[in-house]
Amino acid sequence: MFGSQSFERQNRQRIGYRRIVQLLVYLNIIPTVLLLSLGILLMFLGEARYNLLLGILMLSFLSALVTGTVLVLVFVRREANLSQLQADFVSKVSHELRTPLTAIRLFVETLERTTEESIKQSCLATLSEEVDRLTNRIERLLDWGRMEADRKYYEQKEESVAAIVEDALCAFSPLRSGELLDFHYEVQPDLPSLWCDRHAIVDALVNLLSNAHKYGGTPPSIRLRVYQWKDAISIEVSDRGKGIPRPEQRRIFEKFYRIDDRLSRMREGSGLGLAIVQHIVRAHQGWVAVESEKGDGSLFRMVLPLRKKSR
Repeated sequence: MFGSQSFERQNRQRIGYRRIVQLLVYLNIIPTVLLLSLGILLMFLGEARYNLLLGILMLSFLSALVTGTVLVLVFVRREANLSQLQADFVSKVSHELRTPLTAIRLFVETLERTTEESIKQSCLATLSEEVDRLTNRIERLLDWGRMEADRKYYEQKEESVAAIVEDALCAFSPLRSGELLDFHYEVQPDLPSLWCDRHAIVDALVNLLSNAHKYGGTPPSIRLRVYQWKDAISIEVSDRGKGIPRPEQRRIFEKFYRIDDRLSRMREGSGLGLAIVQHIVRAHQGWVAVESEKGDGSLFRMVLPLRKKSR
């Protein structure tokens, strides 16, 4: 999986660099041809009779030069940004995988040294938690790889919305109980069933809840609201954090992207959570959006269409 992804990434980079080289070649060839043509005309036809043609050629040369330069700069900047995002992603993922591995190693060493049963039981419980943590992160990376390669399969069937919310709250419970947290949720009763991949929607909702927990203020304040909106189910997760600046909102769902903010950089995260949410929601023919004002928190909304019953 990772080998094929690495090959595909390198292939995309080669294609990008090839485009840049082509543009550079065109940037040199076109002006050279135009100047050569101009020189030939001046040598054999005389300058006086062809002032108009000379002007056209000069304008063509300048426009080709400017256009080529702009295109090269755009492609170079795009490739540089992508390379930087990928480098940041690898660094963050390495850190996130190394953290549970370090904890596992320390607790294994403790188990080897201790003879007290209570310490052994405590170490084993913590080891189990760290293994689950590591497994979840690896699964997220593998899931994203499958999504990127269009090999992610969603097993959709009729599911209870209340059961989906309950599963998400259960998965979110370690964060809810770990520290002071202002959390409230409201689920409209008697919601119609949703045609979906239950595990995928649960994962998307947990991603939104975890995101709100990270950036929901100190202490975090989170609200979850689930209700029917027209012919769809709307799932809203809001927080009372610092909010997202408007220029950043259109990019918040891009892979690897994180807000350029000191608090955001200090938080753990691969930059894939919201990209995964968007991919899952789109695979269910829905949409996801964010409403936010700087300093006034954020509201993320997933809208999933209900399946129309056949008559």
